[in-house]
Amino acid sequence: MRICISTRRRWLAAAAALPLGAALPGCASSGATPPGPGMKASTTYLHLLAKVPMFRGMSNEQLQWVIDHSREWSVEPGAEVASSQRGMASFWTLLDGGWRLEVAGRGIEAGHADPAKWYGGRDMAALAMPPTRLVATRNSYVMEIAQPELDEMLRRSLPLAPHLRAGLDFYRTLVR
Repeated sequence: MRICISTRRRWLAAAAALPLGAALPGCASSGATPPGPGMKASTTYLHLLAKVPMFRGMSNEQLQWVIDHSREWSVEPGAEVASSQRGMASFWTLLDGGWRLEVAGRGIEAGHADPAKWYGGRDMAALAMPPTRLVATRNSYVMEIAQPELDEMLRRSLPLAPHLRAGLDFYRTLVR
């Protein structure tokens, strides 16, 4: 099921109408400095995160843990999300929209249900791929998870392993 950006915008508009200091249950907003141009902090909503294939099947408690230990960014079309030179130490997940992986002169488009729906982190770096660049292809929402937080998610048995394996299998085909 695709999360509609217009649905996300309606929720953001509703949140903006709340009195200062009010919070919606199951959401978190990052006040951190954006990691790159064309990116700005966004709010993660539990009910929307539950529909993203990477996180589908998680309990509300697990989803809330993910929200509390990650950052969400809104990304403009054409903006670089991360590359082998910047942001590779973090684990990036496409929540909504689309991105293109640029590697060895090729551009590979991906959506949030494709094997390339995540990028970066220790396991991808270990593949010793040629230089890569990840670019948003349309208005998108991405989640940044620090490697220690991803390790803790796996230690807590959050059901991410099948998605990680599928992504690694995909990335291995690019190294051959």
